[in-house]
Amino acid sequence: MEKQLYNPFDGFSFDNNTCFLSGVKLDQPSFYTVFPDWILKEHNIDDQPFKMLDESYKNYSDLKLPCSPDVYKRLSELDEHVRIAFEKGYEGVKELDKLTLFQWISKWVYGIIFNEIQVGIKQQVLSGEDMNFSQTLVHKFRNLHVMLQSLIEDIEYETVLPFSILVYEVDNPENTYNYRDEINTLVYSLRIKNLGIIACLQDNGANLTYHEDILSVVKDQKLHPIQFEELCGRFFYSCYLFNRLPDYMISSIDDRFYIEPMSLLGVNSRPIFDNWQAKTYGQVIENFWKPWGYTLFEIIKDPENPMSFITDKDHQFIPLEDVKKLLKE
Repeated sequence: MEKQLYNPFDGFSFDNNTCFLSGVKLDQPSFYTVFPDWILKEHNIDDQPFKMLDESYKNYSDLKLPCSPDVYKRLSELDEHVRIAFEKGYEGVKELDKLTLFQWISKWVYGIIFNEIQVGIKQQVLSGEDMNFSQTLVHKFRNLHVMLQSLIEDIEYETVLPFSILVYEVDNPENTYNYRDEINTLVYSLRIKNLGIIACLQDNGANLTYHEDILSVVKDQKLHPIQFEELCGRFFYSCYLFNRLPDYMISSIDDRFYIEPMSLLGVNSRPIFDNWQAKTYGQVIENFWKPWGYTLFEIIKDPENPMSFITDKDHQFIPLEDVKKLLKE
């Protein structure tokens, strides 16, 4: 019989007596924090409120995942490995294997999803109504969970990796911690220490191709925070424009699983990304640039050439020191 990966969405098994990753039933569950413990302590956010999708609040440290001892141990090893890399800053993190970073980020994002689903199930029980959950989101979250199982299963990705991850050196102020995610599109960013990370967790690398022009401009450059946030805004918006629902062929031989992305083109002649709209993009950037106070009107005053701190009017990279002068720092 072919070995199967655990699927918690088959019956919606999101209780605290089942390991979230392996599906093992637990007599005495161990609970692993969703947000990396070292980040909670380093930035004193353990008891800070985290807003859930239903408008309720939990403390950051209250977001946890029920684990078997084996999964808890594996998560601890992963976190420690990544923590040591972060201690070295940008130079340490850029050397991390992309799959390791993907696993670390995916545990974080999926952990939030898991907790959101638990809240949704409780609300459904209290209301007596049927669970109303988007099948598109189930498809995405199920795929993310499958890939996260690479922590405990022998999984090999064939042809292309299912994600895009970028790491940049950023001239951050001391004690910077700026985290964002968008669960519906599975995009994530983190600005911390002297670096920034952008991750599209289920795009088969499509966003890297879509943004290849701007990525060639910022390659190997040290970025000002406003430049990194602009880059984040571009990726968050393009993930919104990404109109495919990636699917994967999963097979197994003995104890090894093989995951092969299906073509994003398929029989669909429509472009992979919907049309870029200057106003919508401007609204995204306005949100990412809140610390600097730029308004939508300023950003898209020239809709054909929205305001940018990455490139000048000749599409050349604006060096860090020049950005500081423009911002009058």
